[in-house]
Amino acid sequence: MAILIDSETRVVCQGMTGWAGTHHTAAMIEYGTKVVAGVTPAKGGRFHLGAPVFDSVAAAAKETGANASMVFVPPAQASAAIIEAVEAEIALVVAITERVPVLDMIRVRHALAGSKTRLIGPNSQGILSPGLCKMGVMATGSERPGSVGIISRSASLTSEVIAQVTAAGLGQSTTVGVGGDPVHGLSMRDCLELFLADPKTEGIVLIGEIGGEEEQEAADYIASVRPAMPIVGLVVGLHAPAERRMGHAGALTMHGRDRADAKIAAFEKAGITVASSPHLVGDTIGRALAARAKAA
Repeated sequence: MAILIDSETRVVCQGMTGWAGTHHTAAMIEYGTKVVAGVTPAKGGRFHLGAPVFDSVAAAAKETGANASMVFVPPAQASAAIIEAVEAEIALVVAITERVPVLDMIRVRHALAGSKTRLIGPNSQGILSPGLCKMGVMATGSERPGSVGIISRSASLTSEVIAQVTAAGLGQSTTVGVGGDPVHGLSMRDCLELFLADPKTEGIVLIGEIGGEEEQEAADYIASVRPAMPIVGLVVGLHAPAERRMGHAGALTMHGRDRADAKIAAFEKAGITVASSPHLVGDTIGRALAARAKAA
């Protein structure tokens, strides 16, 4: 079983007619995702990649039954695009746009409060349920349907971990890129709750990095619920210099709790098994699941 998306997800792509939107939407369609419409203001009435284009998300949803939106919109306009999807009551919005202004994302947070919408991103590589649906720019080819849920802040490490989990014969239920910007939608903790409630997910991998306290919040949640499901964590950036942004807008160490070593300590205290190196994640979750099966 997948979380958030499946084979019946109907996607509208905001900004589909631009270069990035065209390229990545075509890849989503090729994967099998049901892209039912595009949205580009002043281009309504056209067709692009075989799908009708509308001037607004509300019109697209009304005509096509779209229940998810993929946002391919530049940073200055991204928050308005997300809020438009929220106001159209789209259930799931995935935003890949990087470095959306923080004040703009505060406005998005206010729009999300009490709404029917879940937001992934911005600065997310997307979400992937193998063989069912792909929303975003996540690399494909090594993914396989399986029982491991993956939650990640890092796009490149996501691809590596997916390949390792597949090589271990486990496969993935769903992989979620929560986003690397400092203010974003669904958190690691939010995704943990969804995976722990999914009967087909048997193990979880958390991929963290420096910056913020999202990993500590996830660890606090795990410590409070003490799930039987094996959870493996990886945190990168042990040698990252302080007060220097490392790639993602949110990967910035400013004080003690946002350092990699503090996050690792929080994982270990919560009972999360920490992989000592990125290349050991697949083996670590494989051994954790095998030990659980043996104990049962």
